[in-house]
Amino acid sequence: MARFEPAALPELLPVFYRRLFPHGAYGRWLGYGGVVKNYFQLREFSFTLRDDVYLRFQSFGSPQELERELQKINPYKIDIGAVYSHRPNQHNTVHLGAFQPQEKELVFDIDMTDYDDVRTCCSSAEICSKCWTLMTIAVRIIDRALVEDLGVKHRLWVYSGRRGVHCWVCDDAVRKWSPALRAAAVEYLSVVKGGAETVKKVNLSEPVHPFIRRSVNMVEKYFEAYALVGQDILGNPESWDKVLALVPEDILPRVALLCRSVLCCVWMEGLCRGGAGLTVSTISLDHRPQHREPLQSEFPKKRDSVQRWELLRGRMERTRARSRGAPPSAPCFADWEIMLQYCFPRLDINVSKGVGHLLKSPFSVHPKTGRISVPLDLQRLDQFDPFTVPTISSLCHELDAAGDDGEQEDSGETEPKRRARDYKKTSLAPYVRVFEQFVEEMERARRGEMLRRSDLQGDF
Repeated sequence: MARFEPAALPELLPVFYRRLFPHGAYGRWLGYGGVVKNYFQLREFSFTLRDDVYLRFQSFGSPQELERELQKINPYKIDIGAVYSHRPNQHNTVHLGAFQPQEKELVFDIDMTDYDDVRTCCSSAEICSKCWTLMTIAVRIIDRALVEDLGVKHRLWVYSGRRGVHCWVCDDAVRKWSPALRAAAVEYLSVVKGGAETVKKVNLSEPVHPFIRRSVNMVEKYFEAYALVGQDILGNPESWDKVLALVPEDILPRVALLCRSVLCCVWMEGLCRGGAGLTVSTISLDHRPQHREPLQSEFPKKRDSVQRWELLRGRMERTRARSRGAPPSAPCFADWEIMLQYCFPRLDINVSKGVGHLLKSPFSVHPKTGRISVPLDLQRLDQFDPFTVPTISSLCHELDAAGDDGEQEDSGETEPKRRARDYKKTSLAPYVRVFEQFVEEMERARRGEMLRRSDLQGDF
């Protein structure tokens, strides 16, 4: 792959926007079939130009006009905003308070830096093949919940170009959601809570919600290879002390707490009668199941993280088995809480709840890595490798290597046809196809809905 040099962007971007950017499918996506009048014209775009020049509230009369502008200014970055009440490029002419965001896709932004407290291989903007598994888990968990729990259909998952993933939920009804509904969806999908000062960020109790149970099942598929082998989270005393801090020292069941309060009353009654308090030996309240201390003493005897995890998990499973039998045993979900704290998706609620919030566009070029923000194929998600995503340098090199044969084939060929042939010569082709399939599926669903409505009208 050709080495990317940020200094070369001014030369590479014109080639990218003229010969590689999927303008046709992009316009069809954001136009949503033209069902709503002026929908595309009311959409905000923002552009970051050379030297961090930032242009907000850009809007265009048609996808073709947007295409011409992109080829004219060659932005370093494209962000997509909301559909507004008035054309964004005329917002200064609108009465104060009248210019308001009306709707937008529900979006999610998952960034690897939010996992810095639980990954050992990298930090900050760095990623590697080991910690990228966190993004795979995040997509699996959130996508399943969106479809099965929230009932959405049209989700476009996109690699950010550097250290994270984005999701665009494009269903007609969802685009109209209020900030409150969006915030409620993020809250439903959030399990890891608390800032840097919070040690234990996941707390489970009975009954455990089905969403949590299904998420634990998903994490389990990756946990050994990722956390126990790849991150080696129980590999040394410093690491396992961090994990054991999430395990309760002991469990005092609710039944035992009730018994203790009753017995205290009995004991106090004996004192009031002039006795020394009643001696009651019915239940040993101080014989609570110990967890953390035995694990700390047993861990050094185990060979590796896998064996130590088996020990910890076995202990937690026994508490859950006892709780199904007879109280006063209380179930402990510490193993589930650890798995979720180390692996569960971490969402930025502000990105999702704000209708007017901007998010990087698919097929934008990341100015620091040169990688393209490409759609993810969920059928091949486990095979996705961010380090093999084409850069703008590699794509332009591939075009050069393909030669100028196409220029000689048909000098009368239209620009869109020539561009379609150009991208197919490069490693961008499979990602454009994923995007086109997403758009085509939305269009099929829209046609089906229109037919259904026309049939219903014909019945009356």
